[in-house]
Amino acid sequence: MVTLAEVAQHAGVSASTVSYVLSGKRSISAGTRQRVEQSIQELGYHPNAGARALASSRSNIIALMVPLRTDMYVPVMMEIAIAVATTARTHGYDVLLLTGEEGPDAVRRVTGSGLADAMILMDVELDDERLPLLRDTDQPSVLIGLPADTSGLTCVDLDFRATGALCVEHLATLGHREIAVIGEAPAVYERHTGFAERTLDGLRSRARELELRVLHRPCEGGYDAMAATLARIFDERPGTSGFVVQNESAVEPLLALLRQQGRAVPEDVSVIAVCPEQVAMQASVRLTSVAIPAPEMGRRAVEQLVAKLDGRETEEVVLLAPELTVRASTGPLSGG
Repeated sequence: MVTLAEVAQHAGVSASTVSYVLSGKRSISAGTRQRVEQSIQELGYHPNAGARALASSRSNIIALMVPLRTDMYVPVMMEIAIAVATTARTHGYDVLLLTGEEGPDAVRRVTGSGLADAMILMDVELDDERLPLLRDTDQPSVLIGLPADTSGLTCVDLDFRATGALCVEHLATLGHREIAVIGEAPAVYERHTGFAERTLDGLRSRARELELRVLHRPCEGGYDAMAATLARIFDERPGTSGFVVQNESAVEPLLALLRQQGRAVPEDVSVIAVCPEQVAMQASVRLTSVAIPAPEMGRRAVEQLVAKLDGRETEEVVLLAPELTVRASTGPLSGG
C-alpha cells in the first residue's frame, strides 16, 4: 500500500503538507495542493479511514436504515439503497446498511457510537417511533418517506397522495365509476406505513370529488390470496370495472385470474398499477402505471443529507411529482 510519506516524496513536499491537504486544516497554496493531489491520484493513495476519522471527527459514513420485511417489495427497497450508495460515493461517503427491524434502538446505536456522520431512514410510518430521537439529536438525517408530522425533519418521497388521485382521474376519464384498490399486505396498513396510507387517502379524496365508488382490499399477494380477494370484490361490487393495484406481487395473479374469468383487459376491465417501470413493462399485459422513481428518491435523499452535513440550507420536504404512463391495460368502459 502507498504511504503518506511516499506521496510526500513524490510531490516534493513534507508529510505534514500532504496531511494538511487531506484534512483542509491549514491553507495550502493552489500550486502545492495541485501537486499533492496529482501525486495522490498517480500513486493511488487512500488515507487510512480510522486515522482520517480521528483527524476530522468524521467517519465519512452514512447509515442507511432499511428494515427488510416480508410484506414489502424488496426490489424497490434495494433499488433505492443502491442509488443511495452510488450517490454517496460520488460525494466521498460510504454507506453502512442496517437491515434489522430495530426501530429506535438502531437510531440510538448510530447516534451514540459515532458509527456514521448522518442517517437516511426508509420504511417510514405516519407515527414512526424513530422520529422523536431524530428531532432530539444534532446528527443530520433524511427520511425517504413522509410521516404525519414533518416538523423538524427533512423528507424525500414520491407524492403518493397525488399518485392516488392521478390513478382515479385516469380511470374516471375512461368512464369507470366502480373502482377496486388492490392494496399492500394488511400488516403494511396496520403499521400505518406512510406511502400506502397516503396513496389511499389521495385516491379516496379524489374519488369523492368525482363521485366514484371505491372499494379497498389489502392483499398478501400471490395467487391464492389474490383469488380470494378478487372473489370478495366481485361479490361485494359486481359492477367493478377499474382496478388500482399497489402491490407488485399481486399484479400477475390478478391478470391471470381475470383471464380465467373471461374478463378481457382492457375491454372489460381496466388495470392501473403503482409500481416500478420494470414490473409494468414485463407484465403479461403491459400496464398503465405510475412509476416508483426509486433512483431519484435515493439520489435526492443523499443530496439533501450532504447539504446538511456541509451546513447548507435544505428543503424540509421534497415531493416528487407522479408521472402516469398509459399502456395496454386501461381503456374506455365497455358501453360507457
